Amino acid sequence: MSKPHILVFPYPAQGHMLPLLDLTHKLALYGLTITIIITPNNLSTLEPLLTTHTTTIHTLTLPFPSHPNLPAGAENVREVGNTGNYPFINALSKLQTPIIQWFRSQTNPPLALISDFFLGWTQQIADKIGIKRIAFFSSGAFLTAVSHHCWRNLLPLPPQTREFEFPGLPGTPSFPREHLPSIFLRYKDSDPDAELVKEGFAFANPTSWASVFNTFQALEEPYLNHLRAGLKPGRVLAVGPLGFNRADQSLNEKGHDTLLRWLNKWEEGAVLYVCFGSQKVLSKQQMEGLALGLERSMIPFVWVVKEGCGPVPDGFAERVSGRGLVVRTWAPQVVILGHRAVGGFLSHCGWNSVLEAVTEGVMILGWPMEADQFVNARLLVKDMGVGVTVCEGASLTPDPDELGRAIAGTMGPENPRRRKAKWLREEAAKAVGNGGQSSKELDELVELLVLLSVKEERCWSFRRTWLPGLRSPPRPQAK
Repeated sequence: MSKPHILVFPYPAQGHMLPLLDLTHKLALYGLTITIIITPNNLSTLEPLLTTHTTTIHTLTLPFPSHPNLPAGAENVREVGNTGNYPFINALSKLQTPIIQWFRSQTNPPLALISDFFLGWTQQIADKIGIKRIAFFSSGAFLTAVSHHCWRNLLPLPPQTREFEFPGLPGTPSFPREHLPSIFLRYKDSDPDAELVKEGFAFANPTSWASVFNTFQALEEPYLNHLRAGLKPGRVLAVGPLGFNRADQSLNEKGHDTLLRWLNKWEEGAVLYVCFGSQKVLSKQQMEGLALGLERSMIPFVWVVKEGCGPVPDGFAERVSGRGLVVRTWAPQVVILGHRAVGGFLSHCGWNSVLEAVTEGVMILGWPMEADQFVNARLLVKDMGVGVTVCEGASLTPDPDELGRAIAGTMGPENPRRRKAKWLREEAAKAVGNGGQSSKELDELVELLVLLSVKEERCWSFRRTWLPGLRSPPRPQAK
């Protein structure tokens, strides 16, 4: 009997692709056969997976469709920024016909499609070829609950309302208009691309056969329970944090031995790590405000400055020499956050960064700017008590004195938020460890996929004979 064949469709943005590829790796360790839909310029991202799983993971490489609002050759959202999500989603929807044609040519066709939640239109593919669609949420359950409410209840968005309440959600949270998810705020009735996006978020995702989240129970239990009550009963699965113990090149292998030596000289938890993800570019004024805030905090720091940001102020490096380190190349974030010297993370609060900080027990100093970041920051600050907000908004320039005081006041060793962050790290380790809740829900996902490949009357005998032979993945141990 052929092993279950799964089709996986990532959304081409780093924060979306990496966790779904982490999940794909775990599914391959169970022995499933997997085909990943990818476009040529994103193919290199799959190299580690394809090298590791030479016989079980395959690719369906399709040309990226053109769109009038996308520059020629753009195949990843990082090339255009978050404003490009609408045209990206619509461009990718043109792949529906070649995907269906490929499916019908297979001798062992996929029995399920796991696709990113930005690709809600793929429900149409699943319906046409008669397979199950599983929505994968690279974001958190809180964000998803907020998003579902927005798309189903807040359109058209009232023009004068500045604060929006969510009475059906745990804790009845409220958000200013500008803190709602960016992809929702960009919706316009007159935009021909907007209806496809709305259909995916408002209807396709909430009615998918199953929903899988890159989160874990201790971090988002109330919101997971809320979704379980409102979505498919028993098919809301939390399998994260998927990046836990993700293999990452060592500092030495990547030529960062200087950074490693610099970190080694500091006491435990003394250093603040500063980084704002792969997309957000700071203006000259924001760079100046941040630099002066770091300088006045008197706290040791590592600041990753990516290409495209405004210049680091003249003389700054010299003034903070010995206490601050500016990194102008790629930096191994997971390794840095896991270093004993790092006790705080000044972050934009993107979900991947949030989970990487959580799994290393590092408190977050939030500067949310767009997308899901305001919702994530609220979860960290108000719900979990493992972070503080030090600045807000994509265009705001922080006051250097206020930022400096906030950093200095937060990084103290006795801050209870730092202790709570260490507790949450242990909970994350338990979740993905042997017998942990996330591990159990990953097993449940695999069982659901396997049972799709047999007739109902054979389910129980199949579970007794085939399922025990699946090769379960190794479980990371608690730190």
